[in-house]
Amino acid sequence: MAPAPPVTLFYGTFVDLPRTESGSKHELSIRHGALWASTRTGRIAGSDWSITSEAQLQSLIRRNAWPGTVRIIRAREDLNEFFFPGFIDTHIHAPQYPNSGLFGSSTLLDWLETYTFPLESSLGNLSKARTAYDKVISRTLANGTTYASYFATIHVGATNLLATLAHTRGQRALIGRVCMDNPSFCPSYYTDGSAQESLSATKENIAHIHSLDPAGKLVKPILTPRFAPTCSPESLSSLGALAASHSPPLHIQTHISENKDEVSLVQSLFPDSESYADVYDKHALLTKRTILAHAVHLTQTEMDLIASRDAKVSHCPASNSALGSGIAPVRQLLESGVTVGLGTDVSGGYSPSILEAARQACLVSRLLRHTQQQNPSEGKEVKDGHEVLSVEEALYLATRGGAAVVDMANDLGGFEEGMLFDTQLIRLGGVVRSSPSSELESGSSFGSASVEKNDSVVDIFGWESWTERVHKWVWTGNDRNVRAVWVGGALVHCLDDEFRADSGSEPLFGSLGGRLGGSDWLKYIASGVGVGALGWVLGRRR
Repeated sequence: MAPAPPVTLFYGTFVDLPRTESGSKHELSIRHGALWASTRTGRIAGSDWSITSEAQLQSLIRRNAWPGTVRIIRAREDLNEFFFPGFIDTHIHAPQYPNSGLFGSSTLLDWLETYTFPLESSLGNLSKARTAYDKVISRTLANGTTYASYFATIHVGATNLLATLAHTRGQRALIGRVCMDNPSFCPSYYTDGSAQESLSATKENIAHIHSLDPAGKLVKPILTPRFAPTCSPESLSSLGALAASHSPPLHIQTHISENKDEVSLVQSLFPDSESYADVYDKHALLTKRTILAHAVHLTQTEMDLIASRDAKVSHCPASNSALGSGIAPVRQLLESGVTVGLGTDVSGGYSPSILEAARQACLVSRLLRHTQQQNPSEGKEVKDGHEVLSVEEALYLATRGGAAVVDMANDLGGFEEGMLFDTQLIRLGGVVRSSPSSELESGSSFGSASVEKNDSVVDIFGWESWTERVHKWVWTGNDRNVRAVWVGGALVHCLDDEFRADSGSEPLFGSLGGRLGGSDWLKYIASGVGVGALGWVLGRRR
């Protein structure tokens, strides 16, 4: 077999958000040309933005002495295609995916008891867990999510399975076994027996993930105290100590100040702490690798504390609206020096799409302005429109902001040389054409002159600038616009056979085949999650 070409070449329009200093205006960077990624490292090896034709592209290949078999992936101009960095979902509950869209009229605490705890407890059954986890990974990849910070359940086996599936499918992920040992809040049917039992189970998951991916190239463990009310002080302290015992320290994720009733509950459970954020700080859980989901009802003092510890926040606007939790003051967080990314918070959030989270972030920021004007005592005085997030800011949070939240700011979120090539190819579709007048007169166009056979729900009329086209994608696009997704240069999702042929990779399991040869991958799956899971994977490959 001939050796793989040293690079994969990507040609067309590239859109990303340049890294900016805090407080600076975000603008789209729109470049046309060629970029190449190393097939060995998965990193961007170079780019040439002067390439404007096929002839120049072939000249580039000759100058670099690349073989004639070099793979070329083209973003087609006639279909308004462009490359965009992969989305980073900084907060998502994998086991809750089957409940997406189910929350009734509930708010956070009763939603947990009615919908969430019963579903999560059932996923100790590996067959059910496989079904849920396979689907949530498929859906997130299909929506352009190349990196996800997953909450799992309390079950060691099912959490190991989630890690193995994410690694097999080629998705970057933080995988966390949920820790919850407080008998006064956790249901009796779904709880850790003790703080020590919780810690031991967590260590089992960490060991599995480290054996699965020793270098942490794709999957890493993340300590996951569900939130303060579900954890005893002993459990919180032991997790803080465990994080610090590793080098670098382990990632940590939890919830904070999502709902006012939750904030009051924390005050009653931890009377010696000055605030919700102080609870985590007292137990060494506020670190530069901590992800705090929601942060809707923080005080300025808490924001300052979080910023001083360099802990991060995951903004989950769809979930906060669905459960009636409130609106996170993202502008205030950013101006306080807090790093912010976006999260879907499935299934409090109804959609696994970070694009949906980005548009919701824009929408709720517009509402926050009016809320503060109507209730000035609840927030500091703001200038009209100051809280509003632009499309560009929301896309920044979805990419570079998320990269910083998961501690990969230098590796993900843009198209600079040396960064990992985690990318999605977006197709907006061709320019809308009217049916000929003869068809309109005869009725053969079925009465629709402007709708073509096109998977895209974004309509482009030809006069839009590239910035306007991107804005249309944010406001009206969905997963059908995501034609292909690469993680570390490996194809992990595609809707078109042309990408499979060009890349030489299988879209779902190709990344695993590239890492393990022969029958090794079979042994790998079996050792990770057991013979039952092996049979399931074999069935999927047939």
